[in-house]
Amino acid sequence: MSLGRVMTVAAERYPGAEALVDGGRRASYAALEARARRVAAALWRLGFRKGDHVVFLLKNREEHVAAYWACQRIGAVATPLNWRYSEGEARFCVEDAEGAAVIFEEASRGAVLAARSGLPAVRAWIYVGPDAPPGAMPFEALADEGAEVPAVSVDESDVSIMLYTSGTTGRPKGVPRTHQAEASAALAHIVQSKNGFLDRTLAVMPLYHTMGVRSMIAMGLLNGALVCLPDWAPAAAARLIQEERITALYLVPTLYHDLVSLPDLGAYDLGTAKKLGYAGAPMSSTLTRQVAEAFRPDVFVNHLGSTEVYTFAVCDRVLDKPTCAGRPGLFGRLRIVRADPERQGSPDDVVPRGETGELIVGLDSPEAFAGYWRRPEADARALRGGWYFTGDLAYEDEDGDVYTVGRVDDMIISGGENIYPTEVEDVLARHPKVAEACVVGLPDPRWGQVVAAFVVARRGPDGAAAPLDAGELDAFCKGAKDFAGFKRPRRYEIVGALPKSPTGKLLRRKLLEP
Repeated sequence: MSLGRVMTVAAERYPGAEALVDGGRRASYAALEARARRVAAALWRLGFRKGDHVVFLLKNREEHVAAYWACQRIGAVATPLNWRYSEGEARFCVEDAEGAAVIFEEASRGAVLAARSGLPAVRAWIYVGPDAPPGAMPFEALADEGAEVPAVSVDESDVSIMLYTSGTTGRPKGVPRTHQAEASAALAHIVQSKNGFLDRTLAVMPLYHTMGVRSMIAMGLLNGALVCLPDWAPAAAARLIQEERITALYLVPTLYHDLVSLPDLGAYDLGTAKKLGYAGAPMSSTLTRQVAEAFRPDVFVNHLGSTEVYTFAVCDRVLDKPTCAGRPGLFGRLRIVRADPERQGSPDDVVPRGETGELIVGLDSPEAFAGYWRRPEADARALRGGWYFTGDLAYEDEDGDVYTVGRVDDMIISGGENIYPTEVEDVLARHPKVAEACVVGLPDPRWGQVVAAFVVARRGPDGAAAPLDAGELDAFCKGAKDFAGFKRPRRYEIVGALPKSPTGKLLRRKLLEP
């Protein structure tokens, strides 16, 4: 199916159902569908056609959602970028994507205007908000004009969206995804998250990120409400969960941590949010328990996946098996093969159950991409023999459930022993004074690498950090059961915060910088 049809079907099914909440603005499905039609007609009048890349540098807001659905209708490729990008990052991605139009707002205005002179191929600059800069068209002027959208033949094999990877290990890579891949991923998300018609979700994961896009499409398929939170603030999120009667949450663990750490969390009614999902990073057993106690969910699911292939594995028994990634998702096939840091391994070199290796995913999944945007060297590194080499280190337990233990590039080799950062972090997270921990391997002349832990102390109701020192942490690790002594950190750093991406993912490599 092509995604241009989703809004039409939803508006016919439940025209009065609430589709979108953005601050004081609310839109029904009938209103959102009409709005998307007007934007699509305006883009068409401006000369944008099937296959053209329309770049967004927008927060989670009504205009972003309307422009996305408009692109689906005319076959243009929605290309959302991180609105926090610098001038250089914005220029690189717009040029790399061969962007035909750029839609931006106040938050991205400085970077976009600075980059504009170096992007002569862009045919239209469209500004969301008052006081559009010279040379930019006001978004509202386009969206207010009425016109019929021409019938455009959009096939499921056509590209729907191009997302950019975070680029923590180099330049961001474009990931083109077809209408089939996006629709399949959204359907898998609905099944795996046990979403239903008229669910209401908090749109806080950015709409340039696979988790945010998945929430948007899933709500469209289900006539659900997308409640926008453009800037993360745990108190604002808790208030919206209460006031907007949110039923489903899909967040990275960091944001759950922020929520359950609110000093006045008990003042909010979170009782409607019974369907919880997380992805993007493992959730410690301690945080899993805290989230379960705060929300008392009926559904609590861990999704393991990526921008390239949305679902790898799903676990809906995280209370019974904390940190477990579970089994292959709705459409997926998994293998664990011998890890090769040089990325020359074979998809047939499967390791025995219980042994750690690299997780690979079948490219025959309808959720899978076909390759990176004009990056043959990246394709050669990640795609081999019909399988996507994820870079995730994982093992299967005796039940056949998958656990991840880090990244191939993050594995610590100390004195010839393999140590996985996440297993050390999980032990540290059990300490009552620890809010967060991140473990890396630092160079050492004798051992090759030593385990180093960067730890954030938990804060009390008065906002003061709990007193914490290396000796206390080391004694705690020594006393931990089922934790081998050679894995214990040899260096502890108490820090005020850990480096994270805008989506809350730990930027482990930042800790390796001097």
